[in-house]
Amino acid sequence: QVQLVESGGGLVQAGGSLRLSCAASGRTFSSYAMGWFRQAPGKEREFITAITESGAGTYYIVSVKGRFVISRDNAKNRVYLQMNSLKPEDTAVYFCAAANIIESMTVRSECDYWGQGTQVTVSP
Repeated sequence: QVQLVESGGGLVQAGGSLRLSCAASGRTFSSYAMGWFRQAPGKEREFITAITESGAGTYYIVSVKGRFVISRDNAKNRVYLQMNSLKPEDTAVYFCAAANIIESMTVRSECDYWGQGTQVTVSP
């Protein structure tokens, strides 16, 4: 069992930065691929980025590539999302997720565990 708790959301002006953090419970954190999803008002939840168990591989959707950076610290059971050059269209609830198989996350948005989400609001 893995529990995920996100933090770091908030209100920021366009062009600004935020760093989200996801704290995971359990001793098996390093055996899971981790990722971030987001859900904007009136839209479906979408995958945005993932990182492999070791942290050696990362995946991004086109709209955030070059602006967002995912990282993890397996010693601290944490995964991070550094968001730079934020745009109003990045406004959403951001979710941390864990998956046994990274393709389940990146291809089918299927994950084994989900956090509760943290709100990110980007003003024009």
